[in-house]
Amino acid sequence: MYRIAIEKLWKWKDSKRRKPLIIEGARQVGKTWLMKEFGKQAYENTVYINFDSNSRMAALFASDLDTDRLIMGLELFAGHKIDADNTLLIFDEVQEVPRALASLKYFYENAPQYHIVCAGSLLGIALHQGTSFPVGKVDFLKLYPLSFEEFLMAIGQERFAALLRSHEYLMITSFKQLYIDALKQYFFVGGMPEAVQFFAENKDFAEVREIQKRILTAYEQDFSKHAPNDIVPKLRMLWNSIPSQLSKENKKFFYGLVREGARAKEYENALMWLCDCGLVHKIGRVNTSGIPLKAYEDLKAFKLFLVDVGLLGCMAGLSCRTLLDGNDLFVEFKGALTEQYVCQQLKTAEALEIYYYTNDRGTCEVDFILDTGEKIVPVEVKAETNLKAKSIKTFWEKFSPEIAVRTSMSDYKKEDWLLNLPLYAIEQITNEI
Repeated sequence: MYRIAIEKLWKWKDSKRRKPLIIEGARQVGKTWLMKEFGKQAYENTVYINFDSNSRMAALFASDLDTDRLIMGLELFAGHKIDADNTLLIFDEVQEVPRALASLKYFYENAPQYHIVCAGSLLGIALHQGTSFPVGKVDFLKLYPLSFEEFLMAIGQERFAALLRSHEYLMITSFKQLYIDALKQYFFVGGMPEAVQFFAENKDFAEVREIQKRILTAYEQDFSKHAPNDIVPKLRMLWNSIPSQLSKENKKFFYGLVREGARAKEYENALMWLCDCGLVHKIGRVNTSGIPLKAYEDLKAFKLFLVDVGLLGCMAGLSCRTLLDGNDLFVEFKGALTEQYVCQQLKTAEALEIYYYTNDRGTCEVDFILDTGEKIVPVEVKAETNLKAKSIKTFWEKFSPEIAVRTSMSDYKKEDWLLNLPLYAIEQITNEI
């Protein structure tokens, strides 16, 4: 399985300003695999340390954080000398030993020759709980489930993934049925590595669904194991409300759908917990167009998307036949799946801040507004080939953005100010705009 993030790891390795690297991401998105695979490809030796329930490592880091002493301890653990230039040190589940996180500062300052990558599924939560953290002394990399392009490569369609990157849209359009069929599969399978790998090898939708159920069960077990007891019931209610929240025509998150009479204040900590461990994407609302969009964010209004489109379909109980063959009863939820898919692909793009737009009267809504740092780009999402796009035209007439994007099952077409970008090519949006 190929992960595009490995290219970023090669750049990190070769950087003259290299710092210890922390890989963030939800549980089971492939962080451990990525670190080990990179170690195999780029180094002569790899020393892998999992800090979860590792009393020996907890004791090593409990004393002073002198890097010479720590390296000696790691060499004893590994059973061989650590050659700084040719060894990758992997610290996994590093949030379990906060002192190991704190040590990264001293490795950066006193022993920068060592190549260290770290990961932890609940790292974001550990940081919010006040774990001593080496601000400015580490690099970060966010890892998400496999994107559609990575999914194509995993199922043996590497040439078609490369064709998307070539931007040869005349040729891409001539093969559009292959892309559309693969996209329907991706809507069901999603991008969780275990589900994708099994599907690539067996093409068994039923077993993919069982894998997704196991992943969702593991997430719920994390709630009980790691979250404060007082927010666990709220976490479950909030988490389980997401499919119904997204199935509404107006996908703004309503606490009233979690529990009748619920208030934001009751659920703030639960929502922060889900965001911190990477299980949800919180997309804020803006009601104007200006750089930076962050300055105009309405903190009270937002949409919540899941980490993965396949897990959303699983939570909603969506059958494979409904998705692949089409069904009139499915029309309403198709919009939710499509918007989830687009959000997921946009999240994998670098240097994009993502929001959505509604005007103050609520008569105009644009699904996503992107801030590239240099321009504002509205994006309208259509599940089928229906190209009526009143809201995006209203937005353009009011704010005159340089370019607007409409993504649907229709073919690529560049008009005056409007770019029609097929859903299967949405990952290419940063190159197109």
